[in-house]
Amino acid sequence: MASSTRLAAMLQAVMRGQPAALSDPHYPGWHLAPVTGLLNDPNGFIQFAGRFHLFYQWNALGCEHKHKCWGHWSSADLLHWQHEPVALMPDEEYDRSGCYSGSAVDNQGTLTLIYTGNVKYDDGSRTAWQCLAVQNAAGGFDKLGPVIALPQGYTGHVRDPKVWQHDGRWYMVLGAQDQRHQGKVLLLRSADLHHWESLGEIAGSGLNGLGDAGYMWECPDMFTLGDTTFLICCPQGIRREAQRYLNAHPSAWLAGDLDYDAARFTHGAFHELDAGFEFYAPQTTLTADGRRLLIGWMGVPDGEEMRQPTVAQGWIHQMTCVRELGTRDGRLLQRPATELQALRGAEQHYEGRADRAPALAAERLELLLTGQGGVTLDFAQTLLLTWHAEGLQLKRRSLESGEWESRYWRGAVSQLQILCDHSSVEIFINEGEGVMSSRYFPAHPAQLTLIGDAEVHARYWPLRRCMVE
Repeated sequence: MASSTRLAAMLQAVMRGQPAALSDPHYPGWHLAPVTGLLNDPNGFIQFAGRFHLFYQWNALGCEHKHKCWGHWSSADLLHWQHEPVALMPDEEYDRSGCYSGSAVDNQGTLTLIYTGNVKYDDGSRTAWQCLAVQNAAGGFDKLGPVIALPQGYTGHVRDPKVWQHDGRWYMVLGAQDQRHQGKVLLLRSADLHHWESLGEIAGSGLNGLGDAGYMWECPDMFTLGDTTFLICCPQGIRREAQRYLNAHPSAWLAGDLDYDAARFTHGAFHELDAGFEFYAPQTTLTADGRRLLIGWMGVPDGEEMRQPTVAQGWIHQMTCVRELGTRDGRLLQRPATELQALRGAEQHYEGRADRAPALAAERLELLLTGQGGVTLDFAQTLLLTWHAEGLQLKRRSLESGEWESRYWRGAVSQLQILCDHSSVEIFINEGEGVMSSRYFPAHPAQLTLIGDAEVHARYWPLRRCMVE
């Protein structure tokens, strides 16, 4: 499809689809979501020239995983967002099957995108190019074309470049699948973003003592907090355990040390990044004040996504809230970004038996709950969170079979910080030690009720809407 024809079709889709999406009671009030069609991976998350920029995988023409372009929002404060011109469209031979995920950097004052150009052939084979684009005076982006071809020894599944600068040189981690169908993360280096040197594999299946760890590692992101280097990624094909890695595809983190000179990443064991039903493809950025922020896609590929009721309203999926990352005892912590506290309305309190607490309006709510467990939180009889001595169990019914399904977080729990939106719940455990992010689709107005005779202390706030204009 020619670029002008595709753009006209997208504009028509937005004009027709936006009223239905925005009037849907499940459409989020303060999370970012598509105005119509499908949203998935966050891309190019960066603070540049005083504004945050968040790009995203978007199919305006429907809820299927097709026609991927890069949508674009920007914000000065992570609360008030504005739509920017569509950044990338699949209109060149090297990205004709989709502008897949990637990152953004400040290259000497120019906002520069690095993304995967995906090409699928009629015989079922595929290839991938890593490509550049630079922002122009009108706020759009001009493509510079491919800078990295498909490396030898790998299938066409090589994608999702994340780029950063260290000691004056650019580095990239790239998700890959080798010819034996094992997932890997590749490290590359460049002086100018155009000419790249491969430094080899630094993590993946069969490396660093991991054994079999999946057939494809997507969406790698590498950063340092304190003295520890973290790699977050999405290892597809990792073996499910009784109470971990239960989604079709999980997200995980590794902690260790990156030796830039030797191109070697020494790390410890896998850890699940989010134990809820929907979380994938997270991406981080470093802020001007030194914080590491993360945002993820509140969805999972190859799950029950097309059963979600919002499909009938012409839209699907949303982002997570923006999170601040930290460390404690070598573990990665996630907390809601400080800026989100500005959404709070009047604070209220409750202390006493859980089952005597007032029912709370759950459409847009923040709840800070402390106690020792023995409590079940009932989200509109649609999602159940049981807090017991061994940890947490989150339950909801399958959209396909109707059977109850569970996700788990194991360990002693003393505090829960819960953020609710019209069709999502994010549960932060012990000041960020764990997170469980999930979509749910209650009848509105939705209420949250507490069940059990345990003593609890609760602080809670209604949350204002975010502005997207």
